[in-house]
Amino acid sequence: MTDLDAITKLEAAINSHDATSIAACFSADYVSETPHHPSRNFEGRATVLRNWTAILNRFPNLTARVLRRAINGDDVWSEWEMDGAVADGTSAGIVGPVIWRTDSNGLVSWARFYLEPATARPIRHS
Repeated sequence: MTDLDAITKLEAAINSHDATSIAACFSADYVSETPHHPSRNFEGRATVLRNWTAILNRFPNLTARVLRRAINGDDVWSEWEMDGAVADGTSAGIVGPVIWRTDSNGLVSWARFYLEPATARPIRHS
């Protein structure tokens, strides 16, 4: 599996709406950094599972798209767009780049998130 394949696998897992499949894309010692919100930094696949379970409970129709991706040395640069709606139909979205590294098993082992909420947009359906 290439580094780009790992991102494609993660995108598909998010769109499957299965938090366990999403967490399986990450290494057990995964490190997540959010420079704009350092209090959100965390480590571990268990936290990925907990976070994505909460996200999918709140946004059951969440869709994710990787708009662009490129490799620079050990880093995969990707631009993401995610849209979903809460139970009352209010739409929400996040957009922005994420920089990733994968381990020798093709699992995401480190990420630096620059995703931020976007203004209300229509939900895209594939």
